[in-house]
Amino acid sequence: MSKTVFLPGVILVAAFFLAGALETYAQRQQPTPTQDISDKARNVRPELKEAYKRWINQDVAYIITKDERRAFMALQTDEERENFIENFWRRRDPNPDTEENEYREEYYERIAYANERFTSGIPGWKTDRGRIYIAWGKPDSIESHPAGGSYDRPSWEGGGTTSTYPFEIWFYRHLEGVGDGIEIEFVDPTGTGEYRIARNANEKDALLFVPGGGQTLNEQLGLENRADRISGVNANQRFMREQDMPFRRMEIIANLQRPPQVKFGDLAGLAGSDVLEDRNPLNFDLRVDFFRQSDDRVIVTFTVQTDNKELQFQGDGSGIEAARLNIFGRITAVSGKRSGIFEDAVTTYATREELAEARERKSIYQKAIAMTPGTYKVDVVVRDVGTGNRGIVNQGFTVPRYDDKKLSTSSLILASTLRETTERDIGGAFVIGNAKVIPNLAGRYKRGQQVGLYLQVYNAGIDQTTLRPAVDVEYVLKKGNTEIMRQAEDWSGLSDSGQRLTLARLLPTDNLENGEYELMVLTKDRVGGQVIENKGRFRIEP
Repeated sequence: MSKTVFLPGVILVAAFFLAGALETYAQRQQPTPTQDISDKARNVRPELKEAYKRWINQDVAYIITKDERRAFMALQTDEERENFIENFWRRRDPNPDTEENEYREEYYERIAYANERFTSGIPGWKTDRGRIYIAWGKPDSIESHPAGGSYDRPSWEGGGTTSTYPFEIWFYRHLEGVGDGIEIEFVDPTGTGEYRIARNANEKDALLFVPGGGQTLNEQLGLENRADRISGVNANQRFMREQDMPFRRMEIIANLQRPPQVKFGDLAGLAGSDVLEDRNPLNFDLRVDFFRQSDDRVIVTFTVQTDNKELQFQGDGSGIEAARLNIFGRITAVSGKRSGIFEDAVTTYATREELAEARERKSIYQKAIAMTPGTYKVDVVVRDVGTGNRGIVNQGFTVPRYDDKKLSTSSLILASTLRETTERDIGGAFVIGNAKVIPNLAGRYKRGQQVGLYLQVYNAGIDQTTLRPAVDVEYVLKKGNTEIMRQAEDWSGLSDSGQRLTLARLLPTDNLENGEYELMVLTKDRVGGQVIENKGRFRIEP
């Protein structure tokens, strides 16, 4: 049987040596009486200089992304920070080949404008209006009610009449990453000039908390009570627009808080290529047109059109199907110098019931740029977001030089839509002068559909005897070699601006047979005898 033997002497000796080792270690860790702890080096990051603090926290606070901010704060030297700032603006430069960075210049102009127009106790750049203006630019239109007062609610706000605080509604045709047809409402409930972004349409109602005051139609009919409206419950939701639905409105406001996207860098890398390796390339039409702006400037419009049947429509569960396109264009002079860039997103919507018909229609986009006369090339890349399919078109063009003393004309546009502009069209696409002109790039019209004709005539002069333009204009319609119609312009209802005449006419097609047609516009100077001939072709289909 084994025994356990205790050796107390050994244990005591081991304990003695252990205690001694601990004491020696502790002594080594204590500073000597002559050592000052404050002399030890500390690992402290140097504080940012005031100029860099201002840049990151004020100048670009609304447009810098989280990743960019994180990267900037990790930099160690001022040289690295200067390089970062230079690259930050270069990524956003629409025309990197010029000395000026147009985006940066416009951006600081926005800040100055916001501080001048929106300051109210706090700097303008800190206000809600200032933040939206600086980040997203000038709205396409503004509906302003600076004094508030009596207000007839539209149906989607519940109808009825009330009194409001001062408010404004800013309209943007498109905001990338936010949506199309965006309305942003600002309300000044304190009367101090500090407009705040409204979370719902009731925030501008000055009688909201007044019992029986400013009732909606539903309140008058007993279908809604004031407490529900105050809490945000709206019995009128079935009449509300999609963008006014509570969750959609919250989504829009949340998206507005995010920095605008730096768009389509991958498409920019494809611009200039002759071919794509995509198995299913996206086909689209491109048209370039010219309209005189001044002696040395010409408005050049780039119009892109695709068949919806080539696009993928995707639903979001709400019954609305959407097809989305990304468009990137780069303009280059013959010298190789880059002359401009445009990039945008286009969305086509359809309900499930309308989807089959929508697939037979087309999606169209237009960008207008002021350019100097000369020879250029444009490279346009279009991507269908749903399928990822891409297409590319490379096209050369010459911007004409308009002689200020010689009769001349713009491009002739055959349009699918031609009408006078309304207030909602201001700042939008397809607007030329005071006309809304949507070109028909395919040139196909259904019988009965009117063919829009748009042409500007420059330096026509005025006949002092008749007080009419000193030019003769004739419209000639041919089918093959057969002349179908010849009609002289009578100048009724046409507009002129200085040395510019605008011809905007609609050609009925009810009595035209199916087939190909050619429409000519002959413009003759009565004094010099100069004749300008513009032609356009179209097809009538059943």
